[in-house]
Amino acid sequence: MDITPLHLFIVLIIVLVLFGAKRLPELGRSLGSSAREFKKGISGDESTPIPPPPPEVPTKPVDTHDVEHH
Repeated sequence: MDITPLHLFIVLIIVLVLFGAKRLPELGRSLGSSAREFKKGISGDESTPIPPPPPEVPTKPVDTHDVEHH
């Protein structure tokens, strides 16, 4: 099955009707960004550093002497 320009035109019209003209640029940017991130993940490009995990916050021990037991 070959994809012809007519098929692409029909798909474009359907997308335009479903999402509207105002949202198409936003969808295009989102799709492009997703494709770039996917390519980075596949190629193993580590040029963007992964932030270190946040430091652990020490917790205070609970003083059980002041708690009333029922």
